[in-house]
Amino acid sequence: MAPAPKGKPPTKGSKQILVENAATVKFYRNMSMAATSFYGIITALFYYENISNGVLFFNVLVLIIHIACYQLMMYISKPRYLNNTQLLDPGLDLNMEGGMGEHIKDIVILSSITQVLALINNYFWLLLLILPIRVFWLLWTNILGPWFFQEAPENTEKDEKKKKKMERKYKRSLLQ
Repeated sequence: MAPAPKGKPPTKGSKQILVENAATVKFYRNMSMAATSFYGIITALFYYENISNGVLFFNVLVLIIHIACYQLMMYISKPRYLNNTQLLDPGLDLNMEGGMGEHIKDIVILSSITQVLALINNYFWLLLLILPIRVFWLLWTNILGPWFFQEAPENTEKDEKKKKKMERKYKRSLLQ
């Protein structure tokens, strides 16, 4: 096992983030288009008679998820330029570990896998329930849980002064 690198991890340049974001958006767009196309072609060829309203609903839901994720990735990774020439901000790094882009990519992966697995059995659509569970978990661990279970604020400077004053009074009373 290699030793952990010492010091600060290297940072990416703006141009590198810009190039990687474009490649990431393209990759996940192609993934969602491939899963949707594959599902559509196989369903049209072999399962056309067995299409129900539920299957149509889930396909539309997955299609909405794919479009929303693509649009969100495009929006948060949109670069800003000064006078349409100089790059000011490359946008949010979609490949940053633990960032918003990572969660969006997970949604695309889950919905694509679910759509392809639904060709085997319609019960695989239930995998989409992982999405709201994951959202609740992230809300709980990052916002709600710490808010509900935060400890009382520690002693402030005024409390420290009061405590010292009371200790001095107590010592004086002992001396008398």
